Amino acid sequence: MSTTITAVPTKPWQASKRERALDTGIFLAAITTSFLVVALTSMKGKLAYFTIFFIAYALLTSVFKATQRGSAAAKDAFVNSLVAIGAIVTVIPVASILDTVLRKGLPGISFNLFTHDMALATPTDPLNNGGLLHAITGTLTMVAIALFLSVPIGILTALYLTEIKGRFTGPIRFLVQAMSGVPSIVAGLFILSAILYPITKAYSGLMGSLSLTILMIPTIARTSEEVLNLIPNELREAGTALGGTQWRTVAMIVLPAARSGLVTAIILGVARIAGETAPILLLTGGGDKVNPNAFSGPMGSLPYYIWKSFNAGSPEAITRAWAGLLVLVGLVLILFTSARYLGSRKVAK
Repeated sequence: MSTTITAVPTKPWQASKRERALDTGIFLAAITTSFLVVALTSMKGKLAYFTIFFIAYALLTSVFKATQRGSAAAKDAFVNSLVAIGAIVTVIPVASILDTVLRKGLPGISFNLFTHDMALATPTDPLNNGGLLHAITGTLTMVAIALFLSVPIGILTALYLTEIKGRFTGPIRFLVQAMSGVPSIVAGLFILSAILYPITKAYSGLMGSLSLTILMIPTIARTSEEVLNLIPNELREAGTALGGTQWRTVAMIVLPAARSGLVTAIILGVARIAGETAPILLLTGGGDKVNPNAFSGPMGSLPYYIWKSFNAGSPEAITRAWAGLLVLVGLVLILFTSARYLGSRKVAK
């Protein structure tokens, strides 16, 4: 009679129960150390707690690993602690910002805020008067126009730099890199002096969209170039070997393979312009009523609404400004989530 033995797969990199218990003990010891040091010394505040905790955790982890497995394990544990500390330090400011925006913005959120504009109200009026419908529609309109203008230009520029590689590759790459560092106020002043004053002579959402396009193109072009460089040359050679021309190979093989990366480039472009204030203040006029026509008349936006409310200075205006900030953060989060979903592998298939 034979006995069947089922092999249980093991993960040698996975911590054992003893190691997990030891890590928990070190964590608690580091917390205790931070509280004791703050209580017994002149160091006070949240920064002191975090700093002492991180130092104690890194040192205790290194000491225990050194006693168990030697100096190599101690160095590895110390570096891992530094990496974890860096990740936590990166997350703390973001979490703090979100916490502040939520605490101060939620009191100003109401249904009336999304259904009315400020045509018959001022920032100092009670919160039940007016809303930011004009700001939301204006921001979405300008971002949509900027996307429509900048995405084709940015991706075509990246394709020229990675696929065509003509004689102007060097100058174009230099200009794209230089434009990525241009302050937003410079883009606004350029549109103001080159188009608004000599040609249109009127504020409009289109003028704001053009300045946002200038800021968005370098981000999309540089990120798309990096993404396209990651596509293996074997795919391009396979398309050529099957008889495809260069443009068909790029359109049917290279771009689909880089789809998720290109969506990421677009996301970064939206992140670059979503909260821009300086060119919007110069070019849009900051209307207080909903304007569906981006080519005529002043157009409101969330950055302008927030800036105007903060300048008013009253408690109601400050609450309106924080509510506008919360809506802007939520709007950007929705756009990012939608873009990531559309660029996912499952949807791409």
